[in-house]
Amino acid sequence: MSEDLLQIRSFGVNFYVLRDSDGLYLIDGGFIGGRHQLRRALKKRGWDGERIVGIIVTHGHLDHILNVGRIAEETGAWIAAPRLDAAHYEGCPTYHGVARMTGCLEWIGRPLFGFRKFSPTILLDDGDYLDIWDGLKVVHLRGHTAGHSGFYCERRKLLFCADLFASYGDLLHLPPAIFNRSGADIPSSVATALELDLVGVLPNHGDRALPQVHLERLVALKRGIDGEHHADGAGR
Repeated sequence: MSEDLLQIRSFGVNFYVLRDSDGLYLIDGGFIGGRHQLRRALKKRGWDGERIVGIIVTHGHLDHILNVGRIAEETGAWIAAPRLDAAHYEGCPTYHGVARMTGCLEWIGRPLFGFRKFSPTILLDDGDYLDIWDGLKVVHLRGHTAGHSGFYCERRKLLFCADLFASYGDLLHLPPAIFNRSGADIPSSVATALELDLVGVLPNHGDRALPQVHLERLVALKRGIDGEHHADGAGR
């Protein structure tokens, strides 16, 4: 990680802090205990006296947005979030098929863990650009939620790839079906990500490996996906 980028590990999910001359920006807000982990990490890095200017949301699942509303209230930060996941921010998303299980879990978790509804200051669409840090371009990565998006920094050749895949050592996989709106679209989103000029990716579900290592794993995962598709086609 560079000196102006911080990974924070909360319960089951990572989120990120970016720092530029204007202040700090979060990519997602973490899950249970995320606000405590954020305060502790900022103090350890020496950033605890700096203002959180904005919060960037990758998608509307509760493990990513649980703390967003509260952090925005406490800091006055703006919120930029994918337009297509607006119902999640209001606490009333609709799930279909096996993903209804996730809907039930979130229905229980929202009041239990103190979720606060929020209205984004900026609604994001594919291709939008945020002039922060070294610049972030919105890349719509379909399949996980309606609005699931990554954020690409062209100058650094880094992609914050949200929940595109899980990256834990040899345990690499696409998001399980119970979390997805349209799992069949995720392989094409992997291809979309890898078409970018990249030196690294930063997943929200992954270990402490360097971004370059996570990218190598994503490339390997795509090879496996392509091999499965080739075998399926040959077997017909």
